[in-house]
Amino acid sequence: MDEDTFNLSIRKFLKMVGIRSQREIERAVSDAIAAGAISGTETLPATVTLEVEGLKLRATFDGDIKLQ
Repeated sequence: MDEDTFNLSIRKFLKMVGIRSQREIERAVSDAIAAGAISGTETLPATVTLEVEGLKLRATFDGDIKLQ
């Protein structure tokens, strides 16, 4: 295994996940506020599940997204 290639690959993957996730959350919050489903002052519980098929890895991360 090449450590540099491995670490770079992980960082690229996590950067892509972070950017896309942020965009999806921002869009969903904007849509929900526009639809009147939320007021924009909530704290929203969130969960992310990471799976790596070849490693049989499944890890769950919980947190909150505060809108105000």
